[in-house]
Amino acid sequence: MSRPQPSAKALDLARQVLRIEAEAVLALSERLDGAFLEALALILNCRGRVVVSGMGKSGHIARKLASTLASTGTPAYFVHPAEASHGDLGMITRDDVLIALSNSGESAELLTIVPIIKRQGGKLISMTGNGRSSLALTADIHLDAAVAQEACPFNLAPTASTTAALALGDALAVALLDARGFGRDDFARSHPGGALGRRLLTHVRDVMRSGSAAPHVRPETPLAAAILEMSRGGIGMTTVVDEQQRVIGIVTDGDLRRAFARNLDLRTLSTADIMGRRPHTITPEKLAVEAVEMMENFKINQLPVVDEESRLLGALNMHDLFQAKVI
Repeated sequence: MSRPQPSAKALDLARQVLRIEAEAVLALSERLDGAFLEALALILNCRGRVVVSGMGKSGHIARKLASTLASTGTPAYFVHPAEASHGDLGMITRDDVLIALSNSGESAELLTIVPIIKRQGGKLISMTGNGRSSLALTADIHLDAAVAQEACPFNLAPTASTTAALALGDALAVALLDARGFGRDDFARSHPGGALGRRLLTHVRDVMRSGSAAPHVRPETPLAAAILEMSRGGIGMTTVVDEQQRVIGIVTDGDLRRAFARNLDLRTLSTADIMGRRPHTITPEKLAVEAVEMMENFKINQLPVVDEESRLLGALNMHDLFQAKVI
């Protein structure tokens, strides 16, 4: 049996899907109104937690919204509406705010639990595609997530509607983030694991080489001795410091290559003869990712680490950042 193959119109269809979904999201941005601000105020003044719920595809979007809220400073969790009818409703209190997602606004599972939550004093924000639906009319605040059409050729499968709900949920989460003054450090505390956590939590002081591991010489040091210090340090450079341990220069592998290219007699030179003056430096409290950005911007592979008075505290190179998995 022959396997089905994509037809020539597949790319055209895919582009049409993307256009329809993009237009749906753009239309949402133009319809945002005071209801959105009311929803923000309700959540910001919530004494409990935000509970997000939805069935089917809307349930998947609801799970994502709960996760995004929780990771950006708004305590939130997902409750499956069918499970809520069989005991999980006890997780929701009168101090909570429920965000219910349903494109039709007629999800039976949601409409079963909503009256109970409302009776005990909980507040309801609905996000639907039908402002006249039962869920929209029952809600304290309704957020309009309607779309002109689904991207499905039969206008049936949830496509543009779920994309619109996802985008509207993200808009809500980011607006809440901003209103709470949620910053980079707060974000890092919510994401301690993985690459994101490493980028946000790792500081230069955590990865720099310090003490004897940070190679350094004086400007009058014979260049031959400086080369030995570079070899000992193993990071492709040595800093040059004055009597107060202030960094006044740097000698890198590149400086040595340029000296060779000029046919200089390295045996007769001092470190000051070839060092780069006023090198780029970084302080230990900076994020390691900022060190990466400096190295990329200035096309260098090493950085001396200094205090506020330019005294040498340590050094690091690109390999140290690779090992720390910051890059």
